[in-house]
Amino acid sequence: MKKRVLVVVAHPVMEGSRINRALLEAATGCECVQVHDLYATYPEQMIDVSHEQALVFQHDVLVFQHPLHWYSCPALLKSWLDMVLSYGWAHGDVSTQLAGKSWVHAISTGGADSVYQRRGYHHFTLAELLRPFEQSARLCNMQYLQPFLTQATDTLSDTALQAQADSYAAWLKELAEGDGPPVVESVQAEEAQYLEPVRDVKDI
Repeated sequence: MKKRVLVVVAHPVMEGSRINRALLEAATGCECVQVHDLYATYPEQMIDVSHEQALVFQHDVLVFQHPLHWYSCPALLKSWLDMVLSYGWAHGDVSTQLAGKSWVHAISTGGADSVYQRRGYHHFTLAELLRPFEQSARLCNMQYLQPFLTQATDTLSDTALQAQADSYAAWLKELAEGDGPPVVESVQAEEAQYLEPVRDVKDI
């Protein structure tokens, strides 16, 4: 049985992002997923919590598509996480609303993978920087999966852009078919790394 995939998109200036526009278009064209653009839905950033919780509950896999902002996510997505994944609903002693569902990111970065290393410009790996999301998923009894990464976007050619969008559509299809990326488990790791190497998009 196919899994129901919800792609929660968050980019405050979507018209200025070549990669996120391409990924959004690719996701919208997938029959296997429902796309939910937060900034388009809530231009005044007034989140309908009940509606969002009902939407999340109807799906098996939550994909958060966004650029890396200050080593985290855009403000509206952070507000969404704060308000929608509330105590007593998403987590707590007796809450099982999200148990068994999957949490995964589709993240874009201007820098290449090489700058997200212990000896790189940003000093930490992406897996380490994203650990708060990993722990949030764990708190909600969800599986935290290895993300879909698009890096070095500042030097992305049109050909590479289209190839990455096609890869994203294929990746979403795999998620829906239950053949998604591996689960990330970095609790015991001093230096968190993803289980499989992720190609830099400029190498496509």
